[in-house]
Amino acid sequence: MSGRSVEITLTKAGRTKIRYPAEVLGEHGDRLSVRAPWAAEGIRDFGFVRFEPGDVFVEHYWRDRWFTVKEVWSADGIRKGWYCDITRPAVIGEAGVVVEDLDLDLWVSADGSEVLRLDEDEFAASGLAASDPEAAERAVAALDALAALGREGLTELLG
Repeated sequence: MSGRSVEITLTKAGRTKIRYPAEVLGEHGDRLSVRAPWAAEGIRDFGFVRFEPGDVFVEHYWRDRWFTVKEVWSADGIRKGWYCDITRPAVIGEAGVVVEDLDLDLWVSADGSEVLRLDEDEFAASGLAASDPEAAERAVAALDALAALGREGLTELLG
């Protein structure tokens, strides 16, 4: 499976948010790892990190976990950190990966000094807690678990 191309599809609230090609790096049990260039147009500056053309994302998707982890590397090979999306478990098939974004995110800087919980206001406004309380509970638990791992180092999770 390594080296072949797949399509990554990120959905949100039933709509496709972004779709892009990625190269499979490997499959490890319930996890698929891929490599993809920064897929959006131009630069996205979050204040704590900038995603820009030339950046490379090594992305990890699980069939049984409520998150994805994206290692962010600069064009010159320096790790910027990890951007983690809280999602439903990924649907991984021969053609690619489909994952549903649940609004919560986490940023962990390369040196581990910053562990930032993101978009909690968007999550609260999404109405997921009312429409699917079990999914909302799993999403919050996943964010809590990743935040704890972020303080200890995400490399163990990906090892």
